[in-house]
Amino acid sequence: MKLMFISDIHGSLHWLKLALEKVNEETPDGLVFLGDFLYHGPRNPLPEGYDPQGVAKELNAIKGRITAAVRGNCDAEVDQMLLAFPMMGDYAQLWADGRRIYVTHGHGFSIDNLPELQPGDIFIQGHTHVPVADKKDGIYVLNPGSISLPKENYPNSYAVLEGGKYTVKSFTGDTIKEIEIV
Repeated sequence: MKLMFISDIHGSLHWLKLALEKVNEETPDGLVFLGDFLYHGPRNPLPEGYDPQGVAKELNAIKGRITAAVRGNCDAEVDQMLLAFPMMGDYAQLWADGRRIYVTHGHGFSIDNLPELQPGDIFIQGHTHVPVADKKDGIYVLNPGSISLPKENYPNSYAVLEGGKYTVKSFTGDTIKEIEIV
């Protein structure tokens, strides 16, 4: 199974369209969105191509391909009114290739405040806009970075989990972070 992870769109239609081009290239079995869909938030600058209604329209057009979506700290009930798929949950749990994958935005449970998980489980968050591919106390801790507002000089990015490998990729095709899931 191939899953693609996208986080922190923050209302950028420009970057969402580029991410959807990558969806067509990557052809994942499922899409997982890690929150902060429409609003840029008071701490962030306006992202390139800021158009929350356009983002909602694009996401609604692919709602059948969305495996999971969770609420970010910049998401509100009014955002759910525009989006035609559920995205207000604080977390989702998926099973892929015999592993539990716990996905959340990262403003509650996070890499530094993990929920109750077992060694070998996978924890994926967004929120920090910084890519991560690591292992902590036997748990894989991952973050795809941000497609629209990356931080710490990282490029705009997304991630793919396939065949026992988690890879964070830039939009130019470079591998930013990678870890084998064994």
